[in-house]
Amino acid sequence: MHPRNIFITGGTGYIGSRLIPRLLERGHAVRAVVRRGSKTKLPPGCTSIIGDALDRKTFSAAIPPADTFVQLVGVAHPSPAKVEQFRSIDLVSVRESVAAAAENGVKHFVYLSVAQPSSFMREYVAVRQEGERLIRESGMSATFVRPWYVLGPEHWWPYAFKPLYWVLEKIPSTSEQAKRMGLVTLREMLAALVTAIETPPAGIRILDVQGIRTRRQRSGPNAIGLWRCSKSEALRPQQRRTQG
Repeated sequence: MHPRNIFITGGTGYIGSRLIPRLLERGHAVRAVVRRGSKTKLPPGCTSIIGDALDRKTFSAAIPPADTFVQLVGVAHPSPAKVEQFRSIDLVSVRESVAAAAENGVKHFVYLSVAQPSSFMREYVAVRQEGERLIRESGMSATFVRPWYVLGPEHWWPYAFKPLYWVLEKIPSTSEQAKRMGLVTLREMLAALVTAIETPPAGIRILDVQGIRTRRQRSGPNAIGLWRCSKSEALRPQQRRTQG
């Protein structure tokens, strides 16, 4: 495994606060953008960059020599009532991050997106699609990680829907959508992100729910499950139809 130099936005959030310790344990160098006063939320060993994820001027100069940029910023607990926040926070942040990463020669951009297409939460999905479009147009190699709902501490209630998902996945008319918008565990999510970071693609790689579920982290600080990538996930940008 080649140690990576990683720059992260959203490092103190639900996913980021659990991802950074795993990356440090595996020998990667990690820097994370945090607002003034949030420095103590980062684990020991992670370099804090005081800045604003919505303004690249506050963090762009601190990106080098990062080879990997991980974009995790997002509105907490997305709902239809937060449409304005999706555009003023999620979209602005990814726009600033993509520009800053491209300006500084980042080779691999990892973006926490969302399952798509979807007839639910259309405004939220549209913003994530726009984020993916910006990344594609930047020319950087990228991994788009597309979960729907991540099960974990304080996020267990959707387990009640697992029997329904099981039924819908067996019905031909609903199977594809049920699998695309299925539930993933926090452990699966973290394993997928770690493996994505450690195995940069040549072009664009998409990890949907089924792809996230195939990543399994073994025990031990430096063990990770086998990387299994479908043919469609490995296609280069010009071989894939642009979303949204």
